[in-house]
Amino acid sequence: MNEVIRQLMNHRSIRQFTEEKLTEGEVRTLVEAAQMASTSSYLQAYSIMGVTDADKKAALRKVSGQPYVEENGHLFVFVADFYRHQLMSDELGADINDYLGATESFLVGTVDAALAAQNLAMAAESMGLGICYIGSLRNDMEQVIDILNLPAHVFPLFGMVVGHPADSGSQKERLPFEHVYHENGYDSSSYAEEIRAYDEDIAAYYRERTNGKRADKWSEQVVGMLSEKTRLDVDDVVKKQGFLQQ
Repeated sequence: MNEVIRQLMNHRSIRQFTEEKLTEGEVRTLVEAAQMASTSSYLQAYSIMGVTDADKKAALRKVSGQPYVEENGHLFVFVADFYRHQLMSDELGADINDYLGATESFLVGTVDAALAAQNLAMAAESMGLGICYIGSLRNDMEQVIDILNLPAHVFPLFGMVVGHPADSGSQKERLPFEHVYHENGYDSSSYAEEIRAYDEDIAAYYRERTNGKRADKWSEQVVGMLSEKTRLDVDDVVKKQGFLQQ
């Protein structure tokens, strides 16, 4: 196992950081590493927002509900971004509105940003830093758009806190290889058995981590979350920003 794979296998979310802030050089290194991720058709359809203003971080913490949105070494917010493409099309006298309003642009911007974010995460961990993705910024996307002054054809996807770890975190077991990898066709014949076994492993993880105060199973946790009606405004906000018009 080489060092890159060992690093990937050792990933865990870090939610407590020291007070030390990232330097400008570290931020630049992380963003430039993110930019080297693959990008669909060379569109580079994303931007990375760095948030250092105390009031903005406090407002984003209120949206998220997570204290580490404010208490970290640096807060990044990843956005799907076709604003620059709209500017270029106006400059060249072209009409790209059909593309910008199509589901494909929504997917391209989302995937481009996610690939860049994972590059940044890997780079950060290779530097001895900890990271945690912040999907809860989508609790109020319109508020995030206002806080970050995002123009049309741009929408926020998620944040990422990065910093010097104050603890080592813990690593949750992932689904079995056989449950995730399908060769030459989708095979769910062993799903029920595999999920039952995985549920027991996750329950044991929680029992050990909480001294028996918690022992919920993965399936119960996930189905409970998915059965709640949350973030119902996302579709309207994304359309308001110029996506999913067709």
